[in-house]
Amino acid sequence: MPYLSSIKLNTERTYPYPFDIPAVKHAKAIDFTNPITFLIGENGSGKSTLLETIAYRLQLPHMDGYTYDKKCFDAARKLTPFLGINWTIQRANGFFFRAEDFGDYLNSVHRQDVNLHNQMLELQDEVPQNIIQEMKDNANYQLRRVRKNYGQELDAFSHGEAYMHIMQEMVTTPGIYLLDEPEASLSPAKQLAFIYFLQNHLEQHMSQFIIATHSPMLMAYPDACIYEITEVGMQQTALEDTEHYSITKTFLNNPKAFLRHF
Repeated sequence: MPYLSSIKLNTERTYPYPFDIPAVKHAKAIDFTNPITFLIGENGSGKSTLLETIAYRLQLPHMDGYTYDKKCFDAARKLTPFLGINWTIQRANGFFFRAEDFGDYLNSVHRQDVNLHNQMLELQDEVPQNIIQEMKDNANYQLRRVRKNYGQELDAFSHGEAYMHIMQEMVTTPGIYLLDEPEASLSPAKQLAFIYFLQNHLEQHMSQFIIATHSPMLMAYPDACIYEITEVGMQQTALEDTEHYSITKTFLNNPKAFLRHF
């Protein structure tokens, strides 16, 4: 049984932003009963905004540790009063994860560490280095949180390795997981590893994944539900009928001919 079975945006407003984007105009009866649902569409179609609105409504933990009071959630706040939602568990485990947010978060951890290091330079002639390091670690709340949640500092990993490490550390129980464009962090090989990870998790747990993506590789997950968002609608679409698949296939079959007619 899914945590979130369906949503509907109950508004006839078509302006201004965010009411004028396709995902908002056409999200009238969206079925989420499949364990994996992909939201796809062109840049500006509103798939990420719709995902953010669902996350805001459910108040799922935000993976970068921040709350939903950031300016980037202004659209979600405006849309939430219009969001009709059918769900089975009020307080499900899970989280909302935007890949670019976590990259920014790791950078902020590093900047804080550098700032603390600079502040403590005047102590280096009087205090042992190991004590200075301990003082820095104790003062850097974000660094302590990274170590607590993920077992170690993540800046030793590549972006893709860090993403997969987070999945393996945090997606260990049944829950609802909202992921925005995970492919931004993942090479093709890592995307395959991610697909295998999803498959392995769902064999062991009754979880639900709603993923906004541009990646045809991820969309090819067996038996997943794909909602394609266009200017004229938001419809369940077979992989082979999506624009992403068509463009990718045409280009790979004959790149030179494709570019000549682009």
